[in-house]
Amino acid sequence: MRIGFVSTYPPIECGIATYTSYLNEALKKIGNETFVVSPLGAHGKGVFPVYRPKSTSMSTQIYDISAEFTPDIIHIQHEYGLYGPQRGVQVIGLIVRYKLVGIPVVTTLHTVQEKLDHTEQTLLRLIVSESSAVIVHEQLQKDTLVKHFGQEEKIHVIHHGIREVEGIKDAKKKVGIEGRKVVLLCGYFRPTKGFMKIVKLMPEICKQADDIVLLVAGKSRGLEYQEYQREFYEAINNSPVNDRIKVLRGQFPQHTFDTIVSASDTVVLPYEKGAQSGIMAQCFAFHKPVVTSNLLAFRKLIKRSKGGLICKSNKEYIQNIIKILRDDDLCRTLQNNIKEYVKNHNSWAIIAQQHIKVYHSLVRVPYGRAKYAYWEEE
Repeated sequence: MRIGFVSTYPPIECGIATYTSYLNEALKKIGNETFVVSPLGAHGKGVFPVYRPKSTSMSTQIYDISAEFTPDIIHIQHEYGLYGPQRGVQVIGLIVRYKLVGIPVVTTLHTVQEKLDHTEQTLLRLIVSESSAVIVHEQLQKDTLVKHFGQEEKIHVIHHGIREVEGIKDAKKKVGIEGRKVVLLCGYFRPTKGFMKIVKLMPEICKQADDIVLLVAGKSRGLEYQEYQREFYEAINNSPVNDRIKVLRGQFPQHTFDTIVSASDTVVLPYEKGAQSGIMAQCFAFHKPVVTSNLLAFRKLIKRSKGGLICKSNKEYIQNIIKILRDDDLCRTLQNNIKEYVKNHNSWAIIAQQHIKVYHSLVRVPYGRAKYAYWEEE
């Protein structure tokens, strides 16, 4: 099958870019041919960076180049703001263009909030209506869409894929925190992630053990939230335990990021808002237990994976972080739970097959016993 992606793509700084790269590689491993039409700044084999994110003519640019490759199916990775002004309204015209020539369109909605504002309702209604199929990452997101727009049969739940990888050897030594228990905050800095809360709780956490260090790794995406970033760094610099807080700043290449995650003992996700977390998937790849906020999406994932502890208060953040760092039996149990969850339910190999099932349900040509043939050069 020839699959065309419309998405951001590395090295563009975007969680969806990373997601698409993993899905793309997983699909190619099982004999599919793929290409990616992406904003300027992306690169890679089969990647065609052709448009600017704020362009008002992007739907024409994307359609013109992608149609030349005669795809069996087009898969759009959707996030608000990726497709022009007015929170990405041009994606609607793009979907309709494909529909007019009979190319099935699958749209993955990476953000579906429980409560939709007027703009979200308008855009999502049209996306759900005009797409051949829609993919979301959580059942609660499907429930929201069905509640507002119906069409349950075309909305599919496919969870976020997780890599199957080995941890980086001597990671703590490489990061400079050898012999310490490491609490990790990582990802893009923005107010809704709640990182400031954990920085402010560190004095209480440190009182309970003298070998704990907080590792903060990330940056702001682009030029977002500059004032928040300044306040965040000031809170770290002014912390009475700032000697127990190590900060690594950068847009980390994959191996660097993997080394940072491998150096941690637990990862904290104190998010105040969100429908899922690509960072959690990255951490589960290394079987790292998580401590999360009480977001519904996190509660659902922790229930499925049994890979972490959920917090409803500051007191519970302190208790749960200490519990994982001090109770070796609990930590091993959480790690083993994550390992089994990834292997049996959420590896990218499994997720790729689930996507293929959706794609095949939409391709109407009666190919019969014909098999798609595609082999890359060695």
